[in-house]
Amino acid sequence: MSQRTGTVKRTIAEVVAERKTQMSPGATFVEAFAKDGFDTSVDYDVTITDSLTSSRRKPRYPSRNMLKVVDLSRDPQDYHWHESPPRPDDPAVDGADLRREAANHFHRSPIPPLLTTTAWVQVPDTLWEDPVSFAQFIDYRLVVRLATAENHTILRGEGGLLTMPDLGRLTDPGPFASTILAACNEVEQMGSTADGLIVNPADYYRLLGSGSLMRDVEDNGVFIVRTRLVDPGTAIVGDFGHGALLFDAGRSTIGFAEPPPGTFAEPGVALRAEIWERVVVNLPTCFFVVTL
Repeated sequence: MSQRTGTVKRTIAEVVAERKTQMSPGATFVEAFAKDGFDTSVDYDVTITDSLTSSRRKPRYPSRNMLKVVDLSRDPQDYHWHESPPRPDDPAVDGADLRREAANHFHRSPIPPLLTTTAWVQVPDTLWEDPVSFAQFIDYRLVVRLATAENHTILRGEGGLLTMPDLGRLTDPGPFASTILAACNEVEQMGSTADGLIVNPADYYRLLGSGSLMRDVEDNGVFIVRTRLVDPGTAIVGDFGHGALLFDAGRSTIGFAEPPPGTFAEPGVALRAEIWERVVVNLPTCFFVVTL
């Protein structure tokens, strides 16, 4: 230990290892490409959509940012807990008239099989000869495409939020000005807090331009994700912070591959990226698919 600094000097190998962990997915792939050429396939020990950054002054967040992520490579587990609403033939539960969630049933279930999320890009001819541009193309096109595919997995794919039959459906705003506010109230009546809203950009801007609803919702602490993957006229409202999880394999791959027919308009060199994940909802009574 140094008498002057009180720290242990790091070896060159440790410094190099730290720098590699800070490299972007594109830079890591380009480094491997310099050795292996078009046979390059890189395995990452992280989910690379988590590396997505943007210099936009106005961020646009992916659906993954809504969810608590469980990295199964670092925190392995086989089961998850969840609740279900009361059944018609259930006996009366004390206090359920005021605390609806008191009548819920509690469950422990195996984590469902993770789903593969895949994205493709076609590399512009000879771009691979420019390492900087090639790395940027991977970071800002392939990873962005993968984030869009991930939105599909989380929202519309097998087991996605919009396909879950246990989530509530709400079409009547009741005493409120909108079904969004009605759903926020319903979540709080279940003892939770609506902290997230997923909405199509067409509806976001329509509501933004016709009143203060979107600003009021955001000012009230609701995190808004805008995505085409939710149909216009529909939105998802819920307690994303406590009521849902994204089980994540904590690994990714990027490599050259032959795309399926119909992937691109013309032949060319293609890159494929893949991650593995699955969304589960612990508290389905605290989520609503609303009709706007």
